[in-house]
Amino acid sequence: MIDLYTAATPNGYKVSILLEELQLPYHVFPVNLMGREQKQEDFLALNPNGRIPVIVDHENDQLPVFESGAILVYLAEKTGKYLPKEMKGRSQVMQWLMFQMGGIGPMQGQAHVFYRYAPEKIEYAIGRYQRETRRLYEVLDRQLKDNPYLAGEFSIADIACWPWVRIHNWAGVELTGLEHLERWIKDLYARPAFQKGICVPYKVERGKETLDESRKRGSKMLVRRKTLKKVEPKGHWSFLWSLL
Repeated sequence: MIDLYTAATPNGYKVSILLEELQLPYHVFPVNLMGREQKQEDFLALNPNGRIPVIVDHENDQLPVFESGAILVYLAEKTGKYLPKEMKGRSQVMQWLMFQMGGIGPMQGQAHVFYRYAPEKIEYAIGRYQRETRRLYEVLDRQLKDNPYLAGEFSIADIACWPWVRIHNWAGVELTGLEHLERWIKDLYARPAFQKGICVPYKVERGKETLDESRKRGSKMLVRRKTLKKVEPKGHWSFLWSLL
């Protein structure tokens, strides 16, 4: 049995989608990020970094595994699915998995923050992260032109990228001209495990919240006002934020 500590985020959905694809039994423990449950000592004992998702594998000496990419690899190796054993195929999957972990996740995550949540609208930051996210999408589109999936066959690389790309509008990034990427998004959504996975612990209807509403919520979620400092280097303002 697997325990899954998660929340309704792209990284959380990666793991629930894979668990559904593998049809492994698992218990869900929703983590209240706004309530900072991920910073409590009992959670930090599972993940010292205080982030979701985390799994605990009761079939492997109660082993906790944190970092979403590491969890995907662990579950794929545990079951022998969606990660080839032969060196070439494994390398191809791992390359695209790292592409998501080191590229799409960080860049689109910052696009979400500055476009959607940050109480201060900083055009340079918004444009910087939106442009880089779009560039990464174009890389995916080129790869998918001649391949149904990122590494040729369906793999954990697809599972890692899809929960992020599917919410491109939340970061203010359009998919215009990326027909292969749009096809891939639709194809994966047609898989029952993907539809179930994005409902764990619950499904978020992101289209209902306006930018102003997001920024009001972001002022409470992202910034501790008492640690907000303002400095003026050489004639322009910059802000040092203490992120949760």
